[in-house]
Amino acid sequence: MISWEDPILGSVFLGGYFVLLTLVWLLMIFANSQWGRAWKIDKPIDSPKADVPSVSICIPARNEAKNIGDCVRSALASDWPNLEVIVVDDRSDDGTGAIAREAGAGDPRLKVIEGIEPVAGWAGKPWTCLRAAKESKGAWILFIDADVRIDPKAVQASVETGIENDLALLSFFGTWKLVTFWERVLIPAVGWLIRGSVDLDRVNSLTHSEAFANGQFILMSRKGYFAIDGHTAVRAQVLEDVRLAEVVKRNGFAAQIRPAAWAFQVRLYRSLSEIVSGYTKNVYEGLGRRPMLGFGAALFLFVGSLLPFIIAIVMTLGYFAWSWGIVTPMWLLWSWLLCALQFIFRAQQEKLDGRNPMIAWTQPLANTLLIWILLRSTTKVSVKWKGRTFVDGKAE
Repeated sequence: MISWEDPILGSVFLGGYFVLLTLVWLLMIFANSQWGRAWKIDKPIDSPKADVPSVSICIPARNEAKNIGDCVRSALASDWPNLEVIVVDDRSDDGTGAIAREAGAGDPRLKVIEGIEPVAGWAGKPWTCLRAAKESKGAWILFIDADVRIDPKAVQASVETGIENDLALLSFFGTWKLVTFWERVLIPAVGWLIRGSVDLDRVNSLTHSEAFANGQFILMSRKGYFAIDGHTAVRAQVLEDVRLAEVVKRNGFAAQIRPAAWAFQVRLYRSLSEIVSGYTKNVYEGLGRRPMLGFGAALFLFVGSLLPFIIAIVMTLGYFAWSWGIVTPMWLLWSWLLCALQFIFRAQQEKLDGRNPMIAWTQPLANTLLIWILLRSTTKVSVKWKGRTFVDGKAE
């Protein structure tokens, strides 16, 4: 008869768990080093040709006084001879429009438009993006968020890639500007969870239905954008960027997302409360509003990342403080090896993004908060963001 208190049986189960997690983390470290390599966009070293298509950079902005000035200046500094920049001030009450005009310093390429109230059933950002696109004249339309700072070569790289690959939509993964402690701890953990879940080979293939886009940087051909009626098909969506890419592919057009860390920098949030609220709004949508996937991801993170730390701490106390004979040096060392692999994984991510890897020590804290965000996002029906309410992922 099997006794669950049998130390041999316990060793078999614990050994199996340790072996599995060791293999998982080693595989993740290897995959981390290879992620996106085949799709990476390098920064152009040459200048754009004189005869280039026109580009309209469209910036939706609602209460972005802290961001819009730098965003406009970076857009106007683009190394592209045929350019216009359109800012739609989405009824801000913090002087966003005035700051945008001041940042343009009279540059005739800048147009600042006063936004109007969305019609019923429209979320604010899709409504503002559509308004900007209708005001634009460019053969290519580049949507960027107001908290984005694009590199002078970003327009050139995206347009040339779009033309070479006959794309209707091209999106980039850039990098984050991280200032406060909580930004440095949590945003890369959530961001890399999202990026790691994207199979670039599938989403960038015409033969697969999966699609993905990053709303911080989306380039569309004018022809492709208006062929799908712009943002109309995603008018109520909180995750309008991913849904827009899905609409593009459903209509038979090519869409891709490429890693280009140099192309832009974004400061998403400035405090822990903003980080939690912002990702609560988006994470469950990114999981396709599938509760089992949301709870499953939280369970996987607990079992795969937090539980090893709990086991290692308990084993250490048992070995040194409580004189547990069942805890051998082998188990103790192996438990901390599993923790070390996680620190290596996070440090590797930080180095890939060009940041100090010492923040890796906060990985258990980051994963604890990430589990909380996943559970909160999966169970929270109504979310408020910038004065607007989203229910079940759609504008109220």
